[in-house]
Amino acid sequence: MPVREDLTAGAPWVELRATEQDWDEADGDVLLRLVGQAQWIRSFEEYVLELAGQGLVHGPAHSSIGQEGGAVGSVLPLRSDDFVNGSHRGHHQFLAKAFGHAGTVKPGQLPALNDDVRTVLRRTLAEICGLAEGYSSGRGGSMHLQWREAGAMGTNAIVGGGVPQAAGFAWNQLHAGSNAVTVTYFGDGAVNIGSVLETFNLAAAWRLPLCFFIENNHYAVSTNVDESTAEPRLSARGLGFNIPSWRVDGMDPLAVHLAMTEALDHMRTGGGPTIIEADLYRYFHQNGPYPGSAFGYRTKAEEQAWRDRDPIDLLRRHVERRGLASASDIDAFRDEIVAVLHEIGGSFLTPDRRAILESAWPDPAFVDVGIRGDLSELDGSRYEEADGFSGELAERRFIDVVSDTLARRLESDSRVVVLGEDVHRLKGGTNGATKASVERSPDRVLGTPISENAFTGLAAGMAIDGRRRPVVEFMYADFMWVAADQLFNQVAKARHMFGGHGGVPLVLRSKLAAGTGYGSQHSMDPAGVLTTAPGLRVVAPSNPFDYVGLLNTAVALDDPVVVLEHVDLYGTKGTAPVSDFDYRLPVGKAALRRAGDDVTVISYLSMVGHCLEALDQTGVSADLIDLRWLDWASLDWDTIERSVRKTNRVLIVEQGAVGTSYGGRLADQIQHRLFDWLDAPVARVTGGEASPSISKVLERAAIARTEEVVAALRSL
Repeated sequence: MPVREDLTAGAPWVELRATEQDWDEADGDVLLRLVGQAQWIRSFEEYVLELAGQGLVHGPAHSSIGQEGGAVGSVLPLRSDDFVNGSHRGHHQFLAKAFGHAGTVKPGQLPALNDDVRTVLRRTLAEICGLAEGYSSGRGGSMHLQWREAGAMGTNAIVGGGVPQAAGFAWNQLHAGSNAVTVTYFGDGAVNIGSVLETFNLAAAWRLPLCFFIENNHYAVSTNVDESTAEPRLSARGLGFNIPSWRVDGMDPLAVHLAMTEALDHMRTGGGPTIIEADLYRYFHQNGPYPGSAFGYRTKAEEQAWRDRDPIDLLRRHVERRGLASASDIDAFRDEIVAVLHEIGGSFLTPDRRAILESAWPDPAFVDVGIRGDLSELDGSRYEEADGFSGELAERRFIDVVSDTLARRLESDSRVVVLGEDVHRLKGGTNGATKASVERSPDRVLGTPISENAFTGLAAGMAIDGRRRPVVEFMYADFMWVAADQLFNQVAKARHMFGGHGGVPLVLRSKLAAGTGYGSQHSMDPAGVLTTAPGLRVVAPSNPFDYVGLLNTAVALDDPVVVLEHVDLYGTKGTAPVSDFDYRLPVGKAALRRAGDDVTVISYLSMVGHCLEALDQTGVSADLIDLRWLDWASLDWDTIERSVRKTNRVLIVEQGAVGTSYGGRLADQIQHRLFDWLDAPVARVTGGEASPSISKVLERAAIARTEEVVAALRSL
């Protein structure tokens, strides 16, 4: 018979309840702040639903009515230097954090509705209505609330999307030497999402001061938690990651406060992450002013049973019982906030209160402002080209130059951090790119679990916080689609979405590997897809000298930059600096690699070398433009136009599959802009329709190299 032994989890998992004695012993000022802030939030949310019912809120209004106890109970013990972020249903947490930062407290009194609190209410209401006075100038609306000065780092419309970023905030806090913490709020629907579970693991492995606060309101839109998981006690997830976890009645604000106080003690003393599951209820549907029973997925009896446990009623009973405030005091307090909200709202509305004043809306000219920065962070840069370079040059391997440049950035800027899978092992990762970095700055070369969503989001949080400039390595470009939410929905949109305030100084390095036998899932060229995201800058170095300047510029930028590298180039040699790795190349400047009169050839990465070989073989007289910068905001149209006006013919050359081609959109733009100067349609060299296969023969048939460029030149 086998020997069996019951195992126990390494971390505690407890259910915490507040007793009558706890209510008797609770600090009276704490109870007054809890009931006061909860009432402010409730009245605010009710007014938002009133406006939504009148059609004055454009887009969704995800109210948190019923869930105020979880917000005020968990946020009240936090400081301004503690951070929170949350989900699309985040008005209550945002307001609680903002009130804690802006409000004033007088012992023995309900919180004061002072000018700072009125400003919070006004700017939050304006943001939810999409108005210019909002925290993000109306761009974020109900789902994207951010006030960084208060430590409210942003709510998020992608379920679970903000959780990895919270790990980045917590990493920055931990390594800043403070005992500040981050709390990330999400619902029962997010608990089963991969990026959330990946972040549990990453936070536990790195002992980050991060509280995962689960608002278990039992419904992901209309799907009950019992339908979506076999373990509806969601805090049980913590046991698998060795994270101490609390389960608490979220309708009891004092119980939540006690649980958060215990969790804070654990995190502030270096214990690592925590999980708190608050069992609570939203009174209304996913969005809008109607209860869930109106849509048939809940009963009126269920809704009434939860309303009978209302957190504000509970707080009022104990505050009145202890003589801290009378029923008439609290009623007057409630009436005051209702009046103030109608006053604030009325200032945004026409006299008949049926429409928003035209003057309250953002200027339409603001629509694209803040997609990316103005490049002022590059003022004073030393720009160098290989011709006329002021330092010593030599023939060097491309990958060695990559390694030296990364290491130099770590040495020269303490904010830079390198992270990715295996970057700290194998003598510099899978290709040696981090070899010198590991030797010189090992503490800032972070080997991550295989969890692209989590560590990309963590890097995004580092960058949004602003205290770090992360350089993320993806082993292969195809892995970007594993992290597509973080890359496209978060990193690329954050700056613009939150009003254009603050940068996202993140660099993502990734290699293209067509021709190496790694098959369909390791061989794509992502340039055509990446450049559809206007918030991303994209660079593609074709030689080691340019690599230094382009990476240095990328790291210096306050915009997110994807640096594409081709594995074919790693082992090649080219002219490169010996010891000077501090120069930059300007944003939006292409390089003319060869001059001629017959045709303009446009390419990037390793295909620039193939184009040179093809021109030598055919004897065609051509301008060869190495784009270097691929994103549309940085494209060097001056160089392209000057060449096309001279040659009147264009050939765009790329290696990858035609379906995800970068050249298709470029050809379209050239034909729109320069039609009068073209003597023929723009010609193109691309790979085939299918992704490269493992078979050496089929792989070669799927990609473009020198031979395909030769054929195209001869055809022209």
